[in-house]
Amino acid sequence: MIALHSDCLMFQLASGESVPCSAEMITVEIVGEAHGILDPETLRHAAASVFHYFKTELSREAVTVGEFSQALEKVLTHLGYTICAPDPEAAAKETDLCRLAQESGDSLELFFFPRLRDELRGQLKQSPKVVRFSGLRGCVKKIAGARRWSIRCEQLQDSIVAYLRECLTAESAPPKCALVVK
Repeated sequence: MIALHSDCLMFQLASGESVPCSAEMITVEIVGEAHGILDPETLRHAAASVFHYFKTELSREAVTVGEFSQALEKVLTHLGYTICAPDPEAAAKETDLCRLAQESGDSLELFFFPRLRDELRGQLKQSPKVVRFSGLRGCVKKIAGARRWSIRCEQLQDSIVAYLRECLTAESAPPKCALVVK
């Protein structure tokens, strides 16, 4: 087995994988995510102190990402920062385009596009940073009545994406709201 470098900790990820990180490596990762929100220098010192706490004071060689995050949150709270974790429920909302196509019945395009706009409006009511739609390929094949991908499918796919972009622009979308269609 390879020995762990003296200035590294093993970070155990939720997937069960362990990744060796130094204090500087973890700080770069955190500073990248918090760009513009926290003072980078304060964040570097806070992360380094938490790293030191686990490595030196507790003599730990491995720590979960959750443990490290909780300790860092406590340090930042004591420094006067308010930490707001993103809502995982809000981030996970995604509309299945295949389901919308199926709900449109036999009059596919006639009812699909208005239903799509209603779905977009529903997502925008929650002021998300990202609006997500999945199942585009299956949806297009269902609406086109095709078993194989064709030029008609390609055109319909482009039409759906363009329609979503137009609707997002026309609706009162929150600033910096991204559209993801896959």
